[in-house]
Amino acid sequence: MTIPSSNRTGGPPAESIDIRHLSIEQLARLGVSQIAYVKPVMMNGAMAYAIHAADGTPMAVAGDREVAIAAVHQQEMLASLVH
Repeated sequence: MTIPSSNRTGGPPAESIDIRHLSIEQLARLGVSQIAYVKPVMMNGAMAYAIHAADGTPMAVAGDREVAIAAVHQQEMLASLVH
């Protein structure tokens, strides 16, 4: 199965990726611009929700789960909850 990798500018796909033969680098990039993880964390003694890109890069922290999810959606990304 081959899937096109899209760029965020709306132009043609930059490359096609054969998911049966992903390199470590391709696997690490897969979904980076499309998926964000929302994870409950303790910050300064209070519950908060950290938002991370698919590759683990920290993006933001929100005080409320719904606010964190809304922030992800505002960036046209999909939110995935992590426990």
